[in-house]
Amino acid sequence: MGALTPGAVVRVRVPASSANLGPGFDSIALALGLWDEYAVEVLPEAGALEVVLAGEGVGEVPTDGRHLVAARLREALEACGLGWLDGYGLRLTCANTIPMSAGLGSSAAAIVGGLGLGFALVREGALTEADRGLVNTHAGVAEGHPDNSSASVYGGLTVSWMPSAQVVRTARPALHGDVVPVVLVPTGQRLDTATARAVLGPSVPRPDAARQAGRAALLVHALTSEPALLLDATSDWLHQEQRRGAYPVTMGAVDTLRGLGHAAVVSGAGPTVLCLTTADLADTVLAEARSWGRGWRVLTPGIPERGLHVVPPAGDDTP
Repeated sequence: MGALTPGAVVRVRVPASSANLGPGFDSIALALGLWDEYAVEVLPEAGALEVVLAGEGVGEVPTDGRHLVAARLREALEACGLGWLDGYGLRLTCANTIPMSAGLGSSAAAIVGGLGLGFALVREGALTEADRGLVNTHAGVAEGHPDNSSASVYGGLTVSWMPSAQVVRTARPALHGDVVPVVLVPTGQRLDTATARAVLGPSVPRPDAARQAGRAALLVHALTSEPALLLDATSDWLHQEQRRGAYPVTMGAVDTLRGLGHAAVVSGAGPTVLCLTTADLADTVLAEARSWGRGWRVLTPGIPERGLHVVPPAGDDTP
């Protein structure tokens, strides 16, 4: 692989995601229209690395090679046969809008973005479907569960699995056009994924596993063909109730919305709440959530049909 050209610039955008959606633990996810944008410029100074941050995470995350985007950018370049900062330097710019430690896939987006930058930089600003497949595999392996990362790679609805420790497969069912996500982020609350996963036990009762499998299958049907079934399809027995003590406010909101007949779930590892509704009921959900006051940030981000993509040089890009 040839050397990188000083002055070369690549920019990518990556959407947020919501994983699990109730019963689809570690496998089913939706992309959400909240976007992080990452750019990399090749510098002539060998060994130089600059990390410039804007938005979410400023003052909280590293600004050197430990930064998650930088680490995965390195992984992609080395996978393409380029030594890290060997004869060149890099300026990495991260403009983040996805809330961190909120259950909206910020870490997965960073991993996908760094890998995408690396492959696109080597390909002189292009990303093929094969490249996206590489990003999907590398990101899913890095995360250990490919739900969030696959949604960020491809957009829309994804169902992902790992037939082995180093292989990721993703199906992309066509989402029903009436499905509307309402995202409720509790202000001032965060929960890292490791903490949320630590409260889950090593095993589950067989009856719960059987019920969960049935609802996961129903969830895919509801999301693609029959949204009226979303309330039943989002029932969960494996992870949400077990985490109630970690985010009682979140579970209280889920209980309230579900009691009103709305398909509310914990988004990923939380504490964000995702309500899967339909166009005719979205205003009702929004009115209820906004009545809770300033403790909640209420968003209607939509579900983008594409995920990771290169921003054209002009920078005028609409997902």
